[in-house]
Amino acid sequence: MAKSSASRPSAPKRAPVKATPAKAARQTAAKLPRAVTVAVRAALDKKAEDVVVLDLRKAAGFTDYFVICTGGNPRQIAAIADAVDETLKKELHERPSLAEGLDKSEWILLDYFNFVVHIFSRDCRAFYGLERLWGNALRHQFSDPLVERGL
Repeated sequence: MAKSSASRPSAPKRAPVKATPAKAARQTAAKLPRAVTVAVRAALDKKAEDVVVLDLRKAAGFTDYFVICTGGNPRQIAAIADAVDETLKKELHERPSLAEGLDKSEWILLDYFNFVVHIFSRDCRAFYGLERLWGNALRHQFSDPLVERGL
């Protein structure tokens, strides 16, 4: 004889599984083009701070993505720019079509057509406020270098 569903004990309900920060970072990175994630990883390897990727595809931008980060001093800013340039050249054979600001190291811009890397000093980043200017862009935050090592 078949038992009715009323006599069966109910299975315990499971709470929804929340994504860990590392898993969330991998999911975010999976949504970005490989060249952008390589640039982010190279910047983080040189201890770049406040790394943000703005997705400008729906914001009527002249490029698809901005990679924005901050360096603590002119030497670190130049080192971040060099690391991004060398890593993209080595891994993906990509070279910037334009590189500006290398002489002053306050704001270095590397233009790769589909994305632009901006490396700022703290003061310059606060003054120009690109994130504020492109406030309608989808924002991907990469703030924890230890989490981002999995990129």
